[in-house]
Amino acid sequence: MPTKTKPTKIAAKSANRKSKTQNPKSPSPKSDNPKPKSQNLAKSYTAPARLQKIFAGLDALFPKPECALLHENPFQLLVATILSAQCTDERVNKVTPGLFRKWPAPQDYVGLPQEELEKEIHSTGFFRNKAKNIIGAATRIVNEFSGQVPRTMEELLSLPGVARKTANVVLGTAYGIAVGAVVDTHVFRITHRLKLSQAKTPEKVEEDLMRLISQTRWVAFSHQIILFGRKICFARKPLCAECSLASICDAPDKTV
Repeated sequence: MPTKTKPTKIAAKSANRKSKTQNPKSPSPKSDNPKPKSQNLAKSYTAPARLQKIFAGLDALFPKPECALLHENPFQLLVATILSAQCTDERVNKVTPGLFRKWPAPQDYVGLPQEELEKEIHSTGFFRNKAKNIIGAATRIVNEFSGQVPRTMEELLSLPGVARKTANVVLGTAYGIAVGAVVDTHVFRITHRLKLSQAKTPEKVEEDLMRLISQTRWVAFSHQIILFGRKICFARKPLCAECSLASICDAPDKTV
């Protein structure tokens, strides 16, 4: 009668490995497109409920926001906005009353010696380039648009010295036409502080805001944020203790 042989430990281990190879454990199910943590975090900052709290806070602070630049008509607003580049609205408002007493209409700037205009706007900074652009824009308005400031983004952008920010100010404030959101230094800074956008350029920030905010709010929202930046949300030492948005803000430079 043949003797039974016990399998050696080596044989047992080999069989064990073979069994594992033939019957691998099923992997736990995973999402095909897992969302990065940063993407989920960004969505929480732009969630509809948070946006509504921001709108409600701004509405309470500035229920009827208006453009801070003094003007009586679309042309004066255009000139004031060109002057406001790299300059405070307060300084511009000190310059424009005398400027518009001398030259109130676009026709007054056609043929005007640039040096004369430079003297009037010297304190706003970059006065040579601004004078050149104002005279150029006024001349084109008279020659190409029958003396009327254009009412479309495309036409406004054809004027010297006019980029999207200036065009949005004129269209939204002078004509009540919302084709975009004004993004100045205040809007750019506070949009990042509230984490509504992380874009690196004003144009991209504007695109983000236009996606997040209803078109009916574009004009008012920009005015509200600008006022918010001037009165409460300063670049340095913001007045967080007085801010109605403090509970939904976690900016690293928050003061409370």
